[in-house]
Amino acid sequence: MNSMLQMGGNTVLSSPKGYVTVSYDMSHLIDISLTAFLLTDSDKVQGDSGIIFYNQPKSPSGAAALLPAENKGTRKVHTIQFDMSKVPAGIHKIAITLTEDNHMGFSSVKNLKAEICTGHTTIELTPSSFTKENGIVVLELYVRNGQIKAKSIWRGFESGVEGLCKNYGVEVDSTEDIKPAETKTVQPAAAENKQFQSTITLEKVKGKISLDKGQKPVIIEKTPQITATVSWKTGTDYDIYALVYTKDGRQIDVAMFGASGTPPLRSFANGAVEHMGDVRRDYSSTKTEVIKLRLNNDILAVVPVVYSAQSNGTGSFYRYKVSMSIDNHSGTSVTISAKNANNDDRIYTCVPGILHNTPDGVIISPLELYSSPDSEYRPKLRMGPSNMVEVVMDAGPRNDYK
Repeated sequence: MNSMLQMGGNTVLSSPKGYVTVSYDMSHLIDISLTAFLLTDSDKVQGDSGIIFYNQPKSPSGAAALLPAENKGTRKVHTIQFDMSKVPAGIHKIAITLTEDNHMGFSSVKNLKAEICTGHTTIELTPSSFTKENGIVVLELYVRNGQIKAKSIWRGFESGVEGLCKNYGVEVDSTEDIKPAETKTVQPAAAENKQFQSTITLEKVKGKISLDKGQKPVIIEKTPQITATVSWKTGTDYDIYALVYTKDGRQIDVAMFGASGTPPLRSFANGAVEHMGDVRRDYSSTKTEVIKLRLNNDILAVVPVVYSAQSNGTGSFYRYKVSMSIDNHSGTSVTISAKNANNDDRIYTCVPGILHNTPDGVIISPLELYSSPDSEYRPKLRMGPSNMVEVVMDAGPRNDYK
């Protein structure tokens, strides 16, 4: 059974558990993230565990879980599962929110809608128009007189993430010290261009680690030399390059081939970031290219990029099983695989993850970002509102025809 819920309206749900989807028309101009806040009766979070977002996708109690976003035709779909029977003591409400992280605002988002699905019932929520808002409270799930209810909100904030955090009692810090310890409380690295300014505990890891999209970042020991190795099954000729973001706000592209207004550059800062050479097609079963890192204090972040040049012979990142491994050559390696790529040969650029250079180690965040179909434009790096470097896809110079 399908029904509509108008803005400001509320309704009783048929089950305490189900899922909420938010969907909209895809555009390379916008970057939207969904976040859930688990709230007390005073509409405040109890702590970091009450924020469910890209880098912390599950609540410990099982009350809410954020699933990876999906592309369905021309639509982008975000999904969060909920089970109101599992909300922890003191929690009375779950607020589902959105932020638009490219600062284009929700006026640029076309055909936005939300749906609540419980059992065989689907309830559709559609907002009125927005103007400058880049943060929205979409709906609330709550318990009232023993009944599970939902309310359609669609209230906007021009201050986006900061407005939502302030609204729900999350402390917003512009900077935070990183103190030496095996487990460190630091700002989480940017993920799919998203950043929440609450503290998240990151673990300094050792050994062989595998990170998937949606997992929170990890820290590895910073050694004199770190390598970022990208591998794929033979059959196509990928090219690897690195984007470097410096303390003075510059982006340096270390690449064996140029882009519009950006000449080739094999090595930066006396080998601080160095491409170890282009690998051509051959008969080996696996191909690799390597970026060598000797991180100095002037480098804030490094983003390895995998490129499937149109003139090189394209090949989907899923079909050729692309993965990136970060190795500090001191017993620790972190691997990120392109598990969420589709089989589209028209997607030319993949960003597996980002490395943030800190005094106490290298923070590695799994991103798995992909360019728009047919786009030859490089990603662009920028400083986010919480002093962490972010990746914006398709916003840089156009790659030279090879």
